[in-house]
Parts: sequence; structure tokens; C-alpha cells
Amino acid sequence: MKYKMFIWLAIGLSFILVPAGFAQSPNKVLKKATKALGKKKAIKAANSWRKSGLITRVKDGTQGDFMMQASKPNRFHAKFDFRGFETETGFNGKSGWIRNSREGLKTLTGKESDDFKAEVLLRNWRWIDYKKRKAKISSGGKGAVNERPANIVFLTNRNGVRIKLYFDASTHLLLREDIPAGAQTKTYYYSDYRPINGVKEAFKIETTVGDEKFRISLDQVVYNQPIDSSAFNFPNISGEPLPDIPGLLRELQANSDRIDEILENYSYSQKVTKRELTKDGILKVTKSETNQLSFYKGNRISRLVAKNGKPLTTAQQKKEDKEVEKRVRKIEKKIAKQEARKVSQSSNGSPDGEGRRISVAEVLRASKLLNPRREILGGRSVIVFDFEPNPDFDFSNAKSFLKFFGKTAGVMWIDENDKQVVRLEAVLADSYKIGGGILAKLRKGASFALENDRINDEIWLPSRADINLSVRVLLFGGVKVNQIVESFDYRKFKTEVEDSKVNELKQP
Repeated sequence: MKYKMFIWLAIGLSFILVPAGFAQSPNKVLKKATKALGKKKAIKAANSWRKSGLITRVKDGTQGDFMMQASKPNRFHAKFDFRGFETETGFNGKSGWIRNSREGLKTLTGKESDDFKAEVLLRNWRWIDYKKRKAKISSGGKGAVNERPANIVFLTNRNGVRIKLYFDASTHLLLREDIPAGAQTKTYYYSDYRPINGVKEAFKIETTVGDEKFRISLDQVVYNQPIDSSAFNFPNISGEPLPDIPGLLRELQANSDRIDEILENYSYSQKVTKRELTKDGILKVTKSETNQLSFYKGNRISRLVAKNGKPLTTAQQKKEDKEVEKRVRKIEKKIAKQEARKVSQSSNGSPDGEGRRISVAEVLRASKLLNPRREILGGRSVIVFDFEPNPDFDFSNAKSFLKFFGKTAGVMWIDENDKQVVRLEAVLADSYKIGGGILAKLRKGASFALENDRINDEIWLPSRADINLSVRVLLFGGVKVNQIVESFDYRKFKTEVEDSKVNELKQP
């Protein structure tokens, strides 16, 4: 009896004492943090801000001027100067960049670009309305910042970039941020909060980037003063003349047919990895497929060889090879019909453009090109420019691919010597309706990054594509696509059909 009473007493005490050690729900932490800053309406009303003050490099005490500014929805610029040595970063709504007096100017790519975009959104919106930006939150438990108890929340965007936020357990104000930056992590510490336009701002900031530590002391924070969009653009620091961009695009177009001919002489492997952002904000691989791809008379043949990293069984591969043979026979029938149609059309002069691949140069006809610049990427000279929807383009009778790409904004890298695309990053600036919105609707914010590698010193071919989008399909609700497409093992070959089979004959 006494033992049972002890058990019930222990259970009762656990209900009283244990919850104090549990971390609060991330949603509750963020609500308290928002309230601590000020009224949510006042926070959201800050469409732009500019902060300025003094920055000190801790290791030697060198001081300089510091300035940081942002403008919604996604523009950001920061700059500091140590006795003539300048460091500057910015995001103009399409591409991110960094410049310093030692290494010059470069456009951010890959993980650096993704991480910086996530930071830019944090600077503009904090954590307010994170769901609208397709981000997720999760609890990081409890921690401490300079011996002050803190509640930790992870903020993860749709690309899997995870930012760690520490909030004071007593005041609920933000104490620290850990933000990924490529191979490094940037850490910010905040203190000395003061009210500005009804919102509390930290006037003392300590930041660590790699081995460098800085202290920032602000003397001015200003809200909602107009900031010209040019303030976020790339600095014009090079006097070297750039090529004529329209002429460059014409050369891209002229190159397109030659590239198609070369591509048909290659086979390659392609792995598609599908991912999913879990409720806890973890980007998890759900499945993968690997295919061998080749071309037969202008048509791409895909042959499945592995699932989830494991080769197909003998029986599965035999079944897949039979399916490939069926596709080859269908191609033969299709070509026969096309040849008959060409003969018919030649009598009335009607051209046949069916099957022609769309080139980047064509796509950019619906775009406005901005900020052309020359950079070095992978040891090669490239021309880089931003693009955005062209308001003057007539979409009324445009083809569907132009209507789609005419809604994208991003940045493109073109090899200056080969006149071929090296890399492209883009985001859908506005929702895109398929079938007038009846069939499906591709939601605003969809993003994709395409990267090419130079093969055999003659052609740039796809090496990696990062695709992240959300589609509302008819009556079936939303479908999310988050996948990596890797293309590799490019080999020259010659394809022949013999006994309804496709044989790859490698060229020496």
C-alpha cells in the first residue's frame, strides 16, 4: 500500500515539476518572440530598413563604417570598410553576390546561393508568416546564450536550408542566429534592444564568420525610407567592355542545332533523387531511380537500371529491356508517319517544326536582361546576367513555353568562348496556370537550378538540376516536387537497331 502511494506521489510530482524542463512548442516560442518585438502590425509595416554604425574587427581592433539595408520582398545589401578594404554583399531579387577588395566580385552559386537567399528572407520578414514562404519550424529544445536560458527554434525553408534561432527564455527576444553560409556558418549575437517605430531593434551585434569575429555598434536604424532598387545591384567596378548581349544570344541560338547534333552521339546515366521536407524541417530522401539514356534517330531512350541505389534484379532488368524494345518499335512507326507527313506538307509549303528542342535564347525573348557582367567560374571566363519577366512582351499569342519562362526571374552564366550555357538559377515570380488553371497551377516561388559540365572539350551537358515546386492538380489538391537530377558518365556512341534491340557501339 505504501509502495503504491509512493508511485502515485511520484507521478503527481512529475506533472508538476517536469514540464518546466520541457521546451515550449516552436509556434508558441515564435508568438512570444513576435510580441516581445512589438505589435505584429508594426513589424509587418516595415517594408524597408537601413542600419548604420561602427564595426570593429576583434583580432586587431581595426574599425570601420558599417551599413546594412533591406527592402521587401527579397532585396538586401550590406557593406563595411576597414581602412580602404571593403567587403560588400547583396541580393537584388534575382541573384546574390559578394565583393571584396582582395578577390573582386562574384555571383553566388549552389549552396552559397541557397543559404544566402534564406538569410535574405530572414532579414526582410524575420519569422513572421513563415508558412506563406513554404518554410517549416521545429523545436531545438533548450539552450543558453552567454549563460542566459534560451528556447531554440529551427526555421527551415523549402530547399532544406536550416537556420537556428535562440530566444531569451525570459524576455523572448532574439539572442542568437546560426545561419549556414556555404561551407561555413555565420553566427550573430544580439543585445541592447531599443524601440524604433514601435519595434525593438538590437543596437549591438557580434558576429562570427569562420575565424573572423566582429562587433557592430549601431547608431541609427531607419524604417520605410525609400531605397532605390539600384542600391542592391552589382557594383560596376570593371572597365572592361562586355560583349553585345543580343549578339551573344544570337550566337547561342545558332549553336543550338549544332549542340543537338553532338548530343545525339552521347549516352549517359541519370539519377533522380526525390526528397521530402518532414514536419521537423529535415530534408529526407524518399526514393531514387537511375536510368541509362541514349538517343535513337532524335528520340531519347530511357532504360531503368537501379532503384534506391540497388541494381534491378535479373528478372526486373529483362522486363525493362523488353519495354525499351517496344519504345524503339514505336519510334520507328512514328518516324514513318512523320516522313509521310513531310511529303504531304512539302506540296503546300507548310513547314514541319515538330520535335525541335527549345533553346535558351528563345526562352529569353520573353525576359528582360539586366546587370551583364564578366566573371570567372570554374576557371573559365563567363558572361553573367540577371533576367526577369519582360512587361513589354506580348504573351497573347505566345507558345506555352514562353508563357512559362516569361514568368521566371533569375541569373544565367554563359561560357564566353563556347557560347553555351554553364549554369542557370531561376524562380517562378508569379503562378503559372496549365490549361487555363483547369488542369493544374504551378505555384509562385517554384525554383530550379541547372548546372552543366564541359564534356570532351566540345559541349556543355547537364550535370545537376535542383527542382523544387508545388503544383495544385485539378481536384487532387497540392503536389510537391523536390528532387535532384544528376547526369553523369557521358560516352560517345553509335546506335543501331537490330532484331528490335538497341545496341550501343562505343566509338574508339
